[in-house]
Amino acid sequence: MAKQEDQFKKVLSHAKEYGYVFQSSEIYDGLSAVYDYAQNGVELKKNIRDYWWKAMVQMHENIVGIDAAILMHPTTWKASGHVDAFNDPLIDNKDSKKRYRADVLVEDYCAKIEAKIDKEVAKAAKRFGAAFNKEEFVSTNGRVLGYQEKIDAVLSRLAKSLENEDLADVKALIEELGISDPLTGSKNWTEVKQFNLMFGTKLGASADTAMDLYLRPETAQGIFVNFLNVQKTGRMKIPFGIAQTGKAFRNEIVARQFIFRMREFEQMEMQFFVKPGTQKEWYEQWKETRLKWHLSLGMGADNYRFHDHEKLAHYADAAADIEFKFPFGFKELEGIHSRTDFDLKAHEEFSGKKLQYFDHEDNQNYTPYVVETSIGLDRMFLAVFSNSLQEEALENGTTRTVLKLPAVLAPTKAAILPLVKKDGLPEVARKIVDDLKWDFAVSYDEKDAVGRRYRRQDAAGTPFCITVDHDTLEDHMVTIRHRDTMEQKRVAISELRNIINQEVNVKAWLQKM
Repeated sequence: MAKQEDQFKKVLSHAKEYGYVFQSSEIYDGLSAVYDYAQNGVELKKNIRDYWWKAMVQMHENIVGIDAAILMHPTTWKASGHVDAFNDPLIDNKDSKKRYRADVLVEDYCAKIEAKIDKEVAKAAKRFGAAFNKEEFVSTNGRVLGYQEKIDAVLSRLAKSLENEDLADVKALIEELGISDPLTGSKNWTEVKQFNLMFGTKLGASADTAMDLYLRPETAQGIFVNFLNVQKTGRMKIPFGIAQTGKAFRNEIVARQFIFRMREFEQMEMQFFVKPGTQKEWYEQWKETRLKWHLSLGMGADNYRFHDHEKLAHYADAAADIEFKFPFGFKELEGIHSRTDFDLKAHEEFSGKKLQYFDHEDNQNYTPYVVETSIGLDRMFLAVFSNSLQEEALENGTTRTVLKLPAVLAPTKAAILPLVKKDGLPEVARKIVDDLKWDFAVSYDEKDAVGRRYRRQDAAGTPFCITVDHDTLEDHMVTIRHRDTMEQKRVAISELRNIINQEVNVKAWLQKM
């Protein structure tokens, strides 16, 4: 756990130092769990969003996008169940006066047991070397099996208690496990209570006539209320999907772990409307499709796993998370849910408007079922960033910090470096920048020795460095250096566009799916 915490601290420090993420309103001591994306961060975030949009919308003829408003009629949230049921179980520590999510305390307890499993696996891998079979070891080792049984039993009881709204048993579980306040070690807990997560606001010119509104806690409802608008104007046939990216807001009890859990965050969601009775088939298909999207980025299959929900939301008949191995353990990255026809029927009931689809092939009206894929853009950012940040030992005994971002997502694709700031080299370098910037995000860097500039670009995540030297003036060739291998090669200036494109082209990456 200490190693994980150290790595996470490095992630936070690096994100600020290299212009990826800043604390919001930092000069006023910040606002808890609210962050600003800096000059590199906004580019990485945009590239992740674009990579998702191309895969989800552009590559599917039967999926279209919308951008619904953040403010919606308040009855929307009554119909969706958020007014009555959008709660998290909170618990306070009487000594520290700190507030926590009760379920997260239990999950963190289980994460510590998972860390023990990882330790056992690492020890065995070291002992057996190349002959080590991780799958066999995990399924047969008595100590590991004991740890896993405890995790399963604890999480199963938690899920059952939450489903039955037995908050007294949730507190009893916390006490039985001996869970203490992470800050003080105190075990003096209050009762567990439910806490609604929606932010309230008002719409209107005067306090007397203002309407109570909410900042949307999810983007999905904007899709559901526009279902018929999109279906009719787009002449869409079942099955079809509607995708959306945008901000959502939740008044989290404890928002922590950097940008993993924030009060203002961004979602990338797609609601796929299907014929009733086919939802399970589509659910399995979208689980497979979405995992392939993640794997296309090359961040390691071992860093992903599916977690099937034991406690289903009131609207779902199946649900699973794609979990990613963050520096603080496996946590939810994306959810795939079979939402049945709950949403459309609820909005039909509360609005009095018919929200059905006429199937010309079957000559009948029906309310479509929905399969949802929902990923947190900020969590995806953190997954990519934390996985890419590495310390490498070099042959000369030194180390380098390198941010091995997938090249397709990197904020800057290439840095152009004149060897010296004279002799006409900056002018040639500037000309290369002016030529390449039409196709790629590139930068110009002439400060410090070239070796130091290489290290700076490695740490910033730039896949290529292109150095202009005195020979360039004669042979029109430059040295191109690859971030990951540090390999350097002499190439013609005219070849640069194709070389960079081969590494950063979205098509090449998505075709891995």
